[in-house]
Amino acid sequence: MSKIRLTKNELKHQKEGLQRFQRYLPMLQLKKKQLQVEIIKIHQAIQELAQRSENLRSQVISWVDVFGEDIPLQDLISVKNIKTKEGNTAGVDTPVFGAVSFDEKPYDFLIMPLWVDKALRVIKETITLKAQILIYRKQLDILKEELRITNQRVNLFEKVKIPQAQEYIRAIRIYLGELRTAEVVRGKIAKAKIEKRKTAHINSIDYRLSTMDYLP
Repeated sequence: MSKIRLTKNELKHQKEGLQRFQRYLPMLQLKKKQLQVEIIKIHQAIQELAQRSENLRSQVISWVDVFGEDIPLQDLISVKNIKTKEGNTAGVDTPVFGAVSFDEKPYDFLIMPLWVDKALRVIKETITLKAQILIYRKQLDILKEELRITNQRVNLFEKVKIPQAQEYIRAIRIYLGELRTAEVVRGKIAKAKIEKRKTAHINSIDYRLSTMDYLP
């Protein structure tokens, strides 16, 4: 145990600290549970989006292979930007997916095969799904870091701060109790000495008075 002042003021300080720790700990524990729940939800959302993306890919492969034209679709569409907004998850600021903006080059519908239009729609949907997954993963990184910090604080309060304050309070109370006991003992000893001196003084007076009876 580190050095502390064994005084009434320190006892008051440690009691106030303990009350703060005990009041704040349930809030930290609640935040920890909320973060864990949100992380699980995001994992599930990512899995669902990944499955949808895989289903789209399977559908595209099934009919693109049939037509087999060598069409440079990547030249017809590209991502301009991914829009996000600020959100709040379990009290933590996180990015929230907004939309994906695309640059689309015009093409001649009479020249291009009919399936190209559908392929471009599928590509846009697939990219949008992947963008959503990307934002969810950013949320995960932020929430996991917040969970790590929160978990450290919970452990600090549970395993260090609260037990330490309780031990300090116990030590100070023992010390102050011993001081009070010592004061009582010293008081009794002092009182006994005073009584003893009084008794001795009275006995001395009685003796002198008694010897006066023999005086001529």
